[in-house]
Amino acid sequence: MDAEASAEPRGALTVPGLGAQVRSTVGRLYRRFRSERPEGGLGDAALDVLNWLHKTGPQTLTELSEVAQVTPASMSQSVNRLTSAGYVVRTPDPGDRRKVLFRTTPEGARLAETTRARRDAWLEGRLGALSPEDQQVVARACAILATISDS
Repeated sequence: MDAEASAEPRGALTVPGLGAQVRSTVGRLYRRFRSERPEGGLGDAALDVLNWLHKTGPQTLTELSEVAQVTPASMSQSVNRLTSAGYVVRTPDPGDRRKVLFRTTPEGARLAETTRARRDAWLEGRLGALSPEDQQVVARACAILATISDS
């Protein structure tokens, strides 16, 4: 290792390997969010679907599959779990009676809101402990990461 690289503080970001560092950090953050979920039988995939439905409103299985970037068969397992638990219901699409829409029930909406509030509270607590300068850096990084994720 050269002297210049060893002089960097631990965890300092460098341009070479930045993609791997971002991926690793986002992955660790996502895993930390998963630990802030409520107790119960729903897995992360089902909770993600529930939160998406609560946020966006009724969706078809195909729409949900496309958003989650999974096969319709995988999405079917998630929505079946949610319907069995009483968090989501199937309703006919008013625009095309051949299609089925999935929407949250009041209980599903409560669970989605509780899950989001718990995760937000954890993150807000951590962000609140940062200096104002570091908070601005995180805000800028979020804007940049949003641009990358939307590309």
